[in-house]
Amino acid sequence: MKEGIHPEYFEITVRCACGSEVQTRTTLKDLHVEICSQCHPFFTGKQKLMDTAGRIEKFRRKYAKAKPAVVAEATSPQ
Repeated sequence: MKEGIHPEYFEITVRCACGSEVQTRTTLKDLHVEICSQCHPFFTGKQKLMDTAGRIEKFRRKYAKAKPAVVAEATSPQ
């Protein structure tokens, strides 16, 4: 590796708002995050899919009225 062109790495502790701490190396000297894999709903399994605007039902009503497309058969020249 060339001397003087690489950033300096520091051993730091990343702290989350939930209290979780992770040891890592980075070019930053201090790192605080608001959400991590310990408290994020996707990773904890507490994620709820909410359809507050009724979008799924609206989509189904809209496209239930549509008629299926008619597929024309291709004729091959002989």
